Amino acid sequence: MLEERAYWLAWSQINGIGPILLQRLHQHFDSLAAAWTAKPVDLMRVEGFGKQTIETTLQERSKLNPEEFIEKHLIKNPCFWTPADSDYPSLLLEIPSPPPVLYYCGNVDVKENKGITPTVAIVGTRSPSEYGKKWTRKFSAVLAKNGFTVVSGLAAGIDTEAHTACLEAGGRTFAVLGTGVDIVYPKQNERLCDRILQQGLAISEYPAGTQPNKTNFPRRNRIIAGLSRATIVIEAPHKSGALITAYQANDFCRDVYVLTARLDDERSFGCLELLSKGAHPILPNSDRLLSEDRLLEMLGAMPKLDVAEQLSLFPPNPQVEKPVPLLEPELAKVLSAIDSSTISFDTIVEVSGLEAGTVSSILLQLELMGLVSQLPGMRYQRC
Repeated sequence: MLEERAYWLAWSQINGIGPILLQRLHQHFDSLAAAWTAKPVDLMRVEGFGKQTIETTLQERSKLNPEEFIEKHLIKNPCFWTPADSDYPSLLLEIPSPPPVLYYCGNVDVKENKGITPTVAIVGTRSPSEYGKKWTRKFSAVLAKNGFTVVSGLAAGIDTEAHTACLEAGGRTFAVLGTGVDIVYPKQNERLCDRILQQGLAISEYPAGTQPNKTNFPRRNRIIAGLSRATIVIEAPHKSGALITAYQANDFCRDVYVLTARLDDERSFGCLELLSKGAHPILPNSDRLLSEDRLLEMLGAMPKLDVAEQLSLFPPNPQVEKPVPLLEPELAKVLSAIDSSTISFDTIVEVSGLEAGTVSSILLQLELMGLVSQLPGMRYQRC
């Protein structure tokens, strides 16, 4: 097991090898230790491994000794899980793109890792209204008092309100970061993060010392969704990161709940979009009053995760093909890599010749522009 753990870490250092390709490698060779010594002809049999990816793999693999690397890595990163570890969060193993390395800092509760303690994400805008703040605090507190662990991203706004209210209610909370677990962003949440480490965990797929980078935050949203049995969206305008989390949750067959919104508030436009596509509205009770008890009632009806089939919250809608606008060179290169069929993220990286982080950021831009759409398993297609 220790050996396999070292190889999960080593493979994660190879440029162009993302979570999807690592899953395929593991399935094809049964272990990443065996994949490490695989010949090019054997790697060719794994979907997504083209000539360029294999050349990069061979070059970088020859310079890295997994056993030596993990020993050095542990000096600055003493606490992390890989899918080879028994304590790796079980809910993340159910998604198609689990982080190959998951760093953490704080107090571990094995029941959370095993999926026994229910986890619920609360996300939303960085500029919430008083209405949004009020209901975030109410929902987070009642979840904490009823044994739920609250998951969010430590961002300003709704995330901050969710973490704070959970802690004040004596509950546990996860902060999923887009930096290393030793870097707090935004800076004003340093004291809040210290409190979280006493009553929960800071989690990241990035090693110690990783500074804020705009490409990291959209990617970490899949971890927020993956760690959670359900996702609650409080307020989210169009082009909000909270919407990415909601779409990812849907891809993972997890429930999405939306706070009933006001039609004339721009901060609610994304929520209205989610509702129009089938997300569950948090509605008033029989007395026409919105209450925390209503949320608990809805969460109590969540389906089991082992249901074979669930209806998608976001069924595809037929649309008239839009003319492609004039794009910047890198955006055009990524769009041209996506043909009429669906294509995996790793293949887009290979075809475009760009860095994985750059491609991730560009795909998000193209998705917000309505030119591409993301499918389950980090696959993409043109709209």
